[in-house]
Amino acid sequence: MDQIPIHIGIIMDGNGRWAKKRFLPRVFGHVRGVSALKKTIMHCNDIGVKHLTVFAFGRENWQRPNSEVNFLMKLMLKKLNHELSELHAKNARIRFIGDRSRLNKQLLDSIIYAESQTQKNTGLQFNVCLDYSGQYDIVQAVNRIIKEGKHEQINEEILAGYLLTHDQPAPELIIRTSGECRLSNFMLWQSAYSELYFTPLFWPEFSPQELDKAIEWYNNRERRFGQISEQLKEASC
Repeated sequence: MDQIPIHIGIIMDGNGRWAKKRFLPRVFGHVRGVSALKKTIMHCNDIGVKHLTVFAFGRENWQRPNSEVNFLMKLMLKKLNHELSELHAKNARIRFIGDRSRLNKQLLDSIIYAESQTQKNTGLQFNVCLDYSGQYDIVQAVNRIIKEGKHEQINEEILAGYLLTHDQPAPELIIRTSGECRLSNFMLWQSAYSELYFTPLFWPEFSPQELDKAIEWYNNRERRFGQISEQLKEASC
């Protein structure tokens, strides 16, 4: 493996379809998906990824059946409380990104506690996008800029400084599972030059070996950022 991306984003898709394919309730897929996530976090930590951002629950996901939404929130609370000590021991820092106004108090308290417990850790920065969308991120940034009276001089640099990931690099690699080939409102601003890797595997089937395949694919990409190949070759000489 040549180069490890500094920041990897993952759209964890296909839990429900994984379960349906096996004639199981959708919630079984979410439980198995948490297992795949833990393995991915640990592998990222082991191979030297500095930032991992996962799309756990989008703002559009509130439209799902109440029973599924409630299960997801309870599952998140349970796993956060259960796994926090191990993440902390691995020197990982956890941050939740998104709108917190609709979260119940018990989950919100656990989020605040997890963030405060790990805020000084210097290992993997693990970001959980919860009640998040890329459009929301941009809108909240603009509203904060207006509130601070800086809207007359807004540019790309200023706006980026108000995003929820303002203190982190943009993801070089974004992975989406389940065969869907779209971002679905995930990190729209930050993904401007991300390499997009799509796999037909459902999220519960994703493994550290599959992550290695995605990184190998990433290493075979030519990242030009608007330039041409010859310019990159000259710069590398």
